[in-house]
Amino acid sequence: MRTKKTLPLAALLAAVALTVSACGADSGSDSPVTQVSAESGSDKPGTVLDQPFEKPDLVLTDTHGKKYDLRAETKGKPTLIYFGYTHCPDVCPLTMNNLAVAKKAVEQNKQLTQAQKDSLRIVFVTTDPQRDTPSALGTWLKGIDPDVVGLTGDFPTIQAGARTLGISIEAPKKEKDGKIVSMHGSQVIAFSPKTDAGYVVYGEDTTVDDYTKDLPKIIKGEKP
Repeated sequence: MRTKKTLPLAALLAAVALTVSACGADSGSDSPVTQVSAESGSDKPGTVLDQPFEKPDLVLTDTHGKKYDLRAETKGKPTLIYFGYTHCPDVCPLTMNNLAVAKKAVEQNKQLTQAQKDSLRIVFVTTDPQRDTPSALGTWLKGIDPDVVGLTGDFPTIQAGARTLGISIEAPKKEKDGKIVSMHGSQVIAFSPKTDAGYVVYGEDTTVDDYTKDLPKIIKGEKP
């Protein structure tokens, strides 16, 4: 029998390797602590939170240069949010491509209505706003999925929004080899269309098949 245990989010993220990589960062000591339900031995890709995150109160700029109020624009819609940057060499493009492929698979799902399929929102918030202008974001996302909402703005606002989700990001910095790197957490947070709360956390090892399996339930506001 699998035993159910409750862990602080920071401990769980460390356990599932959501920490520093060339394109990531640890959760940080200033991250909010919440409780998650994890089944010992569970092979589920997403972790359901006992205390869901409130959707960040972010008003940023989309790829068309227009103001985008995250809460207002995604209210009542199943939403996946990821913080990353377009110059990322690995984790960011892989994560976004996995989501895009899974979304296409869901579009073929005959058990969902067209309205349910159309309601899904995938939001990419840059952690490197100086280089990721609306135009640059739009060009990059067009090659992945033009329907993804790309958002940019001032770094402190973005950093504060990420922190409310337990995601730590650092200001981009130039390394010794001259490359500019943005360190950030690699979590994808899924928000329910029923409550607008972020109730599932996915790590960077989540596969296309994992997302394809879970998205229909997330779209309907169910527990994956």
